[in-house]
Amino acid sequence: MNYSEIIIGVMRWGIWGANLSEKDVQNLIQEALINDFYTFDHADIYGGYTTEELFGNVFSEMKIPREKIQLISKCGIEYPNGTKPYEIKSYNYSKDYILKCVDESLKNLKTDYLDLLLLHRPSPLMNPEEVAVAFGILRSSGKVVDFGVSNFSTSQFDLISTYFPFLVTNQVEISVNETKAFYDGSLEQMMMKKLRPMAYSVMGNYFSEPNSEQNLRIKEVLEKLCEKYNAEENQLLLAYLLKHPARIIPVVGTSQVENIKKFKESLKINLEREDWFKILEASAGKRVP
Repeated sequence: MNYSEIIIGVMRWGIWGANLSEKDVQNLIQEALINDFYTFDHADIYGGYTTEELFGNVFSEMKIPREKIQLISKCGIEYPNGTKPYEIKSYNYSKDYILKCVDESLKNLKTDYLDLLLLHRPSPLMNPEEVAVAFGILRSSGKVVDFGVSNFSTSQFDLISTYFPFLVTNQVEISVNETKAFYDGSLEQMMMKKLRPMAYSVMGNYFSEPNSEQNLRIKEVLEKLCEKYNAEENQLLLAYLLKHPARIIPVVGTSQVENIKKFKESLKINLEREDWFKILEASAGKRVP
């Protein structure tokens, strides 16, 4: 699994966020590639099933060789919106649905293959044998190179692996605000399997809810560390995840070109062990046990 050290998440590029123009998307793709961030994280439902098409239109016009970038997408959520006939939000991991979702993503992204396909969220009705059949078809056809899951527990990961022993990652939520993955075994599972986990929502709610008690505690610590490491808060929040021995690959959801340059610099920050625990303690609001 040779993905870029930081993955560029596109969820907020379309109508679910910044509603970027095609020119803005082009600038972000160019800046990402300049900084050696060549992996882009999608899901079929982003932007109400529109963001993959936005990206695909821009990418096809840029005439960048396909092998210069990597495309991740996710499937499995039926998300009600004006273009889909779903009455409620639900999960679907039937063989036919998985195959249909991949074909739609390939069409929208204007590519012949995905570098990585993730099951977006686990379903109580998920049949691992049927998932394995779909994955096998996609693998043999060349439509998908690698396979993984997102938001799966360790037992759910093992369940799919029993029938399809080629999963390469689990993409889970990890941030200074959401540290569950440090304790629930998911990172240890990746390490035991010699796989690298991916993390999304890596800034947590630190910037969106700056006045929460938790974030005020964290800010007090980060302000001192910003001076010590000559870094900005968002860089330290990334460095916090990068310090973990599981070799977490962060998925950053920025829609601003200047942030991509800052994230590149975060790769150079090596938090001292005690500083890492200062951030953890501030997040929890108490000393470690």
